[in-house]
Amino acid sequence: MSLRFELPFPPSVNHYWRRVGARTLISRTGRAFRASVCSLLAARRVQPLDGPLIVQIDVYPPDRRRRDVDNLPKAILDALQHGGAYHDDSQIVSLTITKREVVPEGKTEVLIEKAEC
Repeated sequence: MSLRFELPFPPSVNHYWRRVGARTLISRTGRAFRASVCSLLAARRVQPLDGPLIVQIDVYPPDRRRRDVDNLPKAILDALQHGGAYHDDSQIVSLTITKREVVPEGKTEVLIEKAEC
């Protein structure tokens, strides 16, 4: 079984967290992204996958600004977990993220498959 999603372009990890005093919180941008992903998954009535998983992420930036691709998966993976695509990030045994061409407003394509471990 596999799940395939098209999601909004995520905030980078630099914009996902905010420090408030001694506490670290998810930023307004991060919460909005998470809510958007949760809404998309709820509309599809996604049921959480069990067992080890392989996740492939293709990100399509909204513009040509310089971005580190390794700053993007945290928001995506947390939102997918929170939205119920799987039970816990620890189920992921393989993760591939690829930066693709620029598209207006950006987007993210995610494929989640069960791993045969």
